[in-house]
Amino acid sequence: MRRTERYPVKGSNSLWQVYSTVPFWRTIKNAVVIQLARYNPSFRLKNWMYRRLLGITIGEKSAIAMMVMMDVLHPQRIYIGDNSILGYNTTVLTHEYLVEEYRLGDVRIGNNVMVGANSTILPGVTIGDHAVVGAGSLVNADVPPYAFVAGCPARIIRYLNEEKEATPPEQEG
Repeated sequence: MRRTERYPVKGSNSLWQVYSTVPFWRTIKNAVVIQLARYNPSFRLKNWMYRRLLGITIGEKSAIAMMVMMDVLHPQRIYIGDNSILGYNTTVLTHEYLVEEYRLGDVRIGNNVMVGANSTILPGVTIGDHAVVGAGSLVNADVPPYAFVAGCPARIIRYLNEEKEATPPEQEG
């Protein structure tokens, strides 16, 4: 089960009430920064924007590909480890707005993780170190370290060879 906090609402659906929980102008700022970063080809500048302007924790040498969509309402709840890759057009969500409640949860992506293009990561999920998420996957549960997952919803396909995956490419012969 994902780790999310649940907040019931009364009256109209929770999304209609979003600006009572997240300031409107912060949402506008976040949306502008995210859109600029989505089209930015510089990993250094993109990571700086995410760290300094949105409060996302991003480790050293992590690469966020073009068109990745970070959570607009609560980006500060995203944690990405060192040397990880988020593939083209991946979506990382830390919120869910439902009819009678909304939910918030941290997303934690470990070190040396590869997330394939067009994947979606839901709130409250942890992806362990050295894991690989296949392209087009829906990550709705934790992914153990060294696991290769794929599908909708993502399921464990196999475990990766820890020694091979831990060896940097420049040292392979």
